[in-house]
Amino acid sequence: MQNTRLNTIVSSIFDRINQQLRNPWRRLLLLSLGLLFGFFLGTAISTISGQIGELDLWASFILLVATEIVNWLVYTRDRQFSRLPLVQLLNAIKIGLIYSMYLEAFKLGS
Repeated sequence: MQNTRLNTIVSSIFDRINQQLRNPWRRLLLLSLGLLFGFFLGTAISTISGQIGELDLWASFILLVATEIVNWLVYTRDRQFSRLPLVQLLNAIKIGLIYSMYLEAFKLGS
């Protein structure tokens, strides 16, 4: 890839974000916020798709694909890629989303 001005700006922005997230306290805060945001997102998606009643199939398909993509990113054989803070944030959001869906299923089942 050519080293254009836009490419340099984008790579420097991602480098600065990754440098800021290497601080353990910031990373812990960001991961806990990601977990809570995933929980909120799962509750909101299940409530909205339950109210509409027509998007259940598409919402579950999109969540399944997104979960599998994040799993592929996190659990790939290249361990260097799975240690990036942004990938860890996606994993925290995924865990919160799945936990929220399990709790919604338990509420509907009881």
